[in-house]
Amino acid sequence: MKRVIEKTQLPAPPIPKLTRVAAYARVSSGKDAMLHSLSAQVSYYNRMIQSHPGWIFCGVYADEALTGTRDNRDQFQRLLADCRTGKIDLVVTKSISRFARNTLTLLQTVRELKALGVDVYFEEQNIHSLSSDGELILTILASYAQEESRSVSENQKWRVHHNYENGLVWNGTILGYRYDHGTYIIEPQEAETVRLIFESYLQGMGLMAIIKMLNKECRVSRYGNAWCQTSLMRILRNYTYTGNLLLQQTFSDNHLTKQRRQNNGELPMYHIKGAHEAIIPLRQFNAVQEEIKRRADKYFAPHSNKGKYPFSGMLVCAICGKHYRRKPTASGPVWICPTFNNRGKAECPSKQIPESILISVVEEVVGGMDAFPGDITEVRVENGNQLVFLYTDGQECVKRWQDRSRAVSWTEEKKAAARRKELERRNADG
Repeated sequence: MKRVIEKTQLPAPPIPKLTRVAAYARVSSGKDAMLHSLSAQVSYYNRMIQSHPGWIFCGVYADEALTGTRDNRDQFQRLLADCRTGKIDLVVTKSISRFARNTLTLLQTVRELKALGVDVYFEEQNIHSLSSDGELILTILASYAQEESRSVSENQKWRVHHNYENGLVWNGTILGYRYDHGTYIIEPQEAETVRLIFESYLQGMGLMAIIKMLNKECRVSRYGNAWCQTSLMRILRNYTYTGNLLLQQTFSDNHLTKQRRQNNGELPMYHIKGAHEAIIPLRQFNAVQEEIKRRADKYFAPHSNKGKYPFSGMLVCAICGKHYRRKPTASGPVWICPTFNNRGKAECPSKQIPESILISVVEEVVGGMDAFPGDITEVRVENGNQLVFLYTDGQECVKRWQDRSRAVSWTEEKKAAARRKELERRNADG
């Protein structure tokens, strides 16, 4: 039989598919020691994944979270989003408690990832979520982790209540004081800032004027940050500056949500008089509280709608990209860029828009406020008194608005004050 020789091309062996691996790390506090631990975890996973044959390193997602029971961990949510878009095949994490202490959240997440074909490997427990008995073991262990979280929470509550019963505060961080062995000790330089805030407010200065003054003088908050309205009002309402303490004004809802609630009688409150040296006299503190109420009654109607306004979330500053917000003024409400309002014209040279003018422009565009927003996705506020209405189909409508005359903004109260000032000037010249 004649031998036959044929040239043939054998198929190339299939290249094994590499596994795309990411890691998730989390620490339970923002303290320096914990942040060092987080850095160590990130470095560890970088080395482990990149040195493993057959794995492609897809990054480390790391959160600085207060608790494992919360769902608002930014990096955790970003990890899930990347899994949903098919960027990750395997997630490596230290333990169940690092991933989630809430059994329901853990199982929902693992099941969703399992449906996407994404495996989760828990190093400490040596469990793969895609294994046949993975979910059963995870359910049992996660229940233990959740119960441990509840037990820690109850122990913490007991410590807090025990401190309150003995007249001790739980958190000693407050501008103007240092907490030393259960007692507040005045910090002179910070106490001067606190007194300046109270005095300026009683002299008639507005919150923004005080904020600009403090930031200009480089007077920082307790944590070294620039001032904002929230931090300033926290100072003005803090009863501790009178030398007295009112403890347990708020409390934690439960060990899963960790939400703070106002104590309206659900738990006892503790009033300690003369607990420490006062920075602000009680009479001055009460005068400030009355002034806060007086200004609120002046600029806000008692039965005004505190819900979402028609323009909330619709007006976008073309300069800094922030959403305009509503601001009550003596001459009527205006809509203003928060960057301009908080930091001044140097940061954002935008203009505020009187609400009455804004309504008239919108009515001209859509025919009436009842039809707003309709198909309008946003209104861009540009320089030159220009409003650009953006529609869902991509079309734009450009409108210009006119500044109202100063005479319109002059209320009877302002006119009377101006007349008094002019009269005083004449008498002084006389």
